Amino acid sequence: MNRKVTLFAIIALLPFALLVVGFLMLPLFAMIHDSFLAADGRTYTLEQYIAALTSPYYSKGIVNSLKISLYSSFIGMVIAFVVSYSITRMSKKIQNFMITFSNLTSNFSGVPLAFAFIILLGNSGLFTLLFKEWGWSMTDTFSLYSWSGLVLVYVYFQVPLAILLLYPAYSGIHKQWRESAALLGASNLQFWTRIGIPVLLPSIVGTFSILFANAMGAYATAYALVGSNYNLLTIRIGSLIAGDVATQPQLGSALAVFLGLMMVAAMWINERLMQRFRRDLR
Repeated sequence: MNRKVTLFAIIALLPFALLVVGFLMLPLFAMIHDSFLAADGRTYTLEQYIAALTSPYYSKGIVNSLKISLYSSFIGMVIAFVVSYSITRMSKKIQNFMITFSNLTSNFSGVPLAFAFIILLGNSGLFTLLFKEWGWSMTDTFSLYSWSGLVLVYVYFQVPLAILLLYPAYSGIHKQWRESAALLGASNLQFWTRIGIPVLLPSIVGTFSILFANAMGAYATAYALVGSNYNLLTIRIGSLIAGDVATQPQLGSALAVFLGLMMVAAMWINERLMQRFRRDLR
């Protein structure tokens, strides 16, 4: 009987295994293999990695991606931290509505999100023209197609995801803890600095690492918003692999390997920090 159950489980998992191998493992191995090829596609070399590390153009793309990921993740975390706590203070019906709304908005990204912001805040956007009618030219101080515009759009799709990840963590802070702390003379600030935030710290660290990886891998939103006018790592990879003028898939693969390594490093740092802050993982 056990052998039949095991055989059935293997057969049931076979489609999923084929999906993982066909759409994840094989492309990954092909990318790593191509990153060690010269421009002729036959000679093995390290020149693609050397070019990616020594070229100021591609190095700037890596730095810009790291900066926008860190900025948007930090701002998104601060906003989500406050909003998630506010949601827990509402009625159960409103909580369910807010979580459902956050779930919907967290999936609103990519090209539709970029077009929505263009319609609202672009050079001829709804709010841009409205503010102009009121005597304030928004384009004099803000441009959607600049660094600040990109950060704004990134924060928009980071906040709902952070809320979904942080909201359950607040259930670990029991009401009795606050009452006990108040009876012992602790202020609200002391409760959060000594009890609340330390309890939430593992969730905060884990959420930040997920937001960072989410921002690092974002491509469609940034490309639809600024095209190739802003130097981001994902945009550079896309232009090298599927550019309109000339393609360099080997160099694009090397940059993609760097992107993957940065993602793995972020996850590794998250794991180390989680082991430090969570007693059950020590």
